Amino acid sequence: MSATPGREPPAFQPAPNSKPTAAAGPVAPPRPARNALHLGPHTRQIIRSVARLVNPLVLRIAGRRHMPVIGIIHHRGRKTGRRYATPLGIRPAAAGGFVMPLTFGESAGWYRNIVATGWCVITWRGADHTVASPVIIDRATALPAFPRYERLALRAIGINEFAWLHDAPASPQSGLTSQLQ
Repeated sequence: MSATPGREPPAFQPAPNSKPTAAAGPVAPPRPARNALHLGPHTRQIIRSVARLVNPLVLRIAGRRHMPVIGIIHHRGRKTGRRYATPLGIRPAAAGGFVMPLTFGESAGWYRNIVATGWCVITWRGADHTVASPVIIDRATALPAFPRYERLALRAIGINEFAWLHDAPASPQSGLTSQLQ
């Protein structure tokens, strides 16, 4: 029986000469509920077209010190190796790392790229954070990271899946960050 990528934390190889750390935080449920938001191919194509126009504008303000609602995920394409910067709603998790809604589920390109590489860099509130080991978590586990008005909105549109990215170990961080540049 094979595991679906992103469904359980991948085995993370510690850096040579590093001290083992205890994994803390929420545990991924075996099968979280799927998102209630189901869009047809035509609607998804329209959303992609709008995103191509809006994302460059949003990237100008996302990830800045005074913009806690939107962060930027810097990742590489899983097939092309091309660098991408994707603005997303990002919140820090109480157990470390960051949580973001999987509005379009596991088929989102940014999520598939992160699962393929196992890590990415998040720019949030003006600082870069290297994160790794993407895990899908359910709404009950993720919502405490969001303020009340966002929790209500996420419930209203039926978002049940969230991606939780753990803080990457300190030693390989400089090497991982330089790979994105």
